[in-house]
Amino acid sequence: MQPLRYSINLTLDGCCGHTTITPDEEMHHRAAEGIARADALLLGRVTYGMMEEAWRPVAESGTRPDWMPDWMEPFAHTIHAVPKYVVSSTLQQVDWNAQLLRGDLGQAVQQLKQQPGRGLAVGGVKLPLALAELGLIDEYEFVVHPKLVGHGPTLFAGLSKPVDLKLVSRLEYASGAVAMRYEPRR
Repeated sequence: MQPLRYSINLTLDGCCGHTTITPDEEMHHRAAEGIARADALLLGRVTYGMMEEAWRPVAESGTRPDWMPDWMEPFAHTIHAVPKYVVSSTLQQVDWNAQLLRGDLGQAVQQLKQQPGRGLAVGGVKLPLALAELGLIDEYEFVVHPKLVGHGPTLFAGLSKPVDLKLVSRLEYASGAVAMRYEPRR
């Protein structure tokens, strides 16, 4: 069974809003490596839309917007190439190497995990909450940035029961961010 890995950036005060984190080359390189080692991405509607809007044009045209440094381009090509499953009850169709995942979330994800492969990656905020509730996440990675923002979305708000985790690795970035990887205690 292939593992389902969740990775997210957040601030010291727990905000996981995508505009609160300052990207850097080292973290983008490592994020691209994580996506490249997955057979597919599992995304909710909102995360899929944000990722497609930001990265698809760069990968397809080879032209970066003025705000994007050249070291971000490899990430665009990596995320562009990986197959994507989009969990949504409102979208009628998707493209960008994606297909909709409908029906019972637990059953659908269990079927994906039972396929042979290196693993699945999940991102976002709401979808990982539902997957954690179902006990389907095999690895959690929290990249904690040395920043306080005092607002924004937080992780796992509304989780019905605690998920006990054990630390399996830790990596410090030059920026001061720390990536901590955990597995559920079973």
